[in-house]
Amino acid sequence: MRRYGPAVLLLLTGGAVLRITLFSELYLRYVQTGLRPYLIVSGAVLVLLGVVTAVLRTRTPDEDGPDGEAHGPDGVGHGHDGDAHGHAHHSPGPRLAWLLALPALALLLFPPPALGSYSADREAARRAAQGVGTFPALPAGDPVPLTLSEFSSRAIYDSGRSLAGRTVRLTGFVTHGDDGVWYVTRLAVACCAADATTGKAEVRGADALPVDTWVTVTGTWHPEGAPGSDEAWPPVLDAVTVTRVEQPADPYEKA
Repeated sequence: MRRYGPAVLLLLTGGAVLRITLFSELYLRYVQTGLRPYLIVSGAVLVLLGVVTAVLRTRTPDEDGPDGEAHGPDGVGHGHDGDAHGHAHHSPGPRLAWLLALPALALLLFPPPALGSYSADREAARRAAQGVGTFPALPAGDPVPLTLSEFSSRAIYDSGRSLAGRTVRLTGFVTHGDDGVWYVTRLAVACCAADATTGKAEVRGADALPVDTWVTVTGTWHPEGAPGSDEAWPPVLDAVTVTRVEQPADPYEKA
């Protein structure tokens, strides 16, 4: 088995990458959709390298006999005097490298879920007065579908109050705060899950649902504090309807 170890590791890793990209949309839990072609190519290259490595190892004869001694042309084992020459000529290889198989197997069999409330709660809110200004007018018709990032930006930094009097529709997962407060929350990524940032809105006028429940909330903006102030964060939404929904295929917004 040690002989084919590198090939097995390459095949496992490449197969895991192809499983979440070519045969499903699980990759969207970790990276942006634009990175899919690169992941597919990477997975295919790893699988190809694994196959080539296995073929080469099959065609390479063992230099040592089954007893660990070097064998000459006559098939007779030849020992060596001294401790320095009495050992097998092949090192066992970096056995710790087999630990790399664990994440590959986990990705193949038990793909981790998308980031959720735990990640959202751990990120500190980014609040600053700079960036306050006017935003373009919202499109006509209510409710207006907005991302959490768009809603938060307008609610916190828009001195023109473009959200005033408008009904908006937000989709995200539920997170809880103190004293029964709850939020509709969404994570935004620029490249991959490692750089995720949080957008959220406090929901008032509706009972809290369990953490990580995906919902679509329709309601109106409830102004709090001056634009850019600490009081304006997080923005508040007076709910009209709250509807449970399935987690979207792409759970992240684009930062």
